[in-house]
Order: sequence, then C-alpha cells, then structure tokens
Amino acid sequence: MLLALAGVTGVGKSYFKDRIVEKLNFEKIKIITTREIRIGEKNNEDKIFVTQEELQKLKDSNTIAYDFNLLGNNYAYSKEALFSDRNTVFELHYSTISDLKKICPNMIAIYILPTNIEMAKEQTKRRHLDKEVEKNRLLEIDEHYRNILSNDNLRKKFDYIIYNNYDKESENRIIELVKNLLNK
Repeated sequence: MLLALAGVTGVGKSYFKDRIVEKLNFEKIKIITTREIRIGEKNNEDKIFVTQEELQKLKDSNTIAYDFNLLGNNYAYSKEALFSDRNTVFELHYSTISDLKKICPNMIAIYILPTNIEMAKEQTKRRHLDKEVEKNRLLEIDEHYRNILSNDNLRKKFDYIIYNNYDKESENRIIELVKNLLNK
C-alpha cells in the first residue's frame, strides 16, 4: 500500500507517519529535497538532502518519478520509493495530489484537518524556523486552510479526511483507519 498524508504545516503529518511506521510496520518514503537542513533534522532519515546539481543528476539518470517546487525549494520522489510493493507512507503537499494520483492511481491519500488552525500555527512556530521562512509558512497555512475548506473538488481528490485534535484519540483514529485499509 502506498499511503500519503497531507495537511497544513503543523498538523502532525510527520508525527502520524512515524506512528504508522512504528505500529503498523510501514516504511517511510524519504523525499529528496534541495532545501536547507533544519536544526534537529538528519540527512537520510525523513528526507534526503541534495544540491541542485545532485538532484539534476538523479533526474538525468531517470530515477525520479515526480519532482516539484514548493516555497522556493525543489522536492522529488524516486521511482523506487513510489512504485514499491511494500507498505509505505509519506507526506505530500496538497497541491501535488492531482499529479501524484495520475502517477500512482492506487495511492491512498488521507487529508489531516486540524480542528483548531491555531494549534497548527503554534506547532509551526515551535520549529524555530528562520523568521522569514516562518512568516511564509504561517501565510501558507492560512491560504492552504481556506483552500481546502472552500474547494469541494480539492477535498474530493483525497480518499479520506480525518480531524486532528492533537490528542491520543486522533492518533488512534488514524491508526484504526490504516489498519482497516490493510485488511481490505
């Protein structure tokens, strides 16, 4: 199963991804990126940090299934990761859902919606981002949140929408949903 988690910055995508890996034996898909590594991040853990030249070499060698630019940085998924027979989970930006569904039509996409958008903003502020990056992320949260709430066609592109109350109950709901999907 190829499982994608989407939602605004700070909604808990990484947290839920880690719980799915821990509790359900999924493997993380590591996104390839040219963005700067942040404090606390480790190369080759959740992300593979590369230079623009290294990313171009990967593209030239035909190992990239999909690449995109977001907030001034380049990101990519390898063919090996997206087309695996294993149970894998990754985070996706909501703006890429249409393209990824074309490339991976069997992908299951879960959109995680915060019950309180201010909680997502607080989580984002705890990341100790550069002030300009933080400002842009907070603006993007508002834009993204308005877009997902007002755009029926966008919401329909996701297989499931689940709410995050930032509590154990929310974690249990996501784990149960994925368990049920595995049992189908």
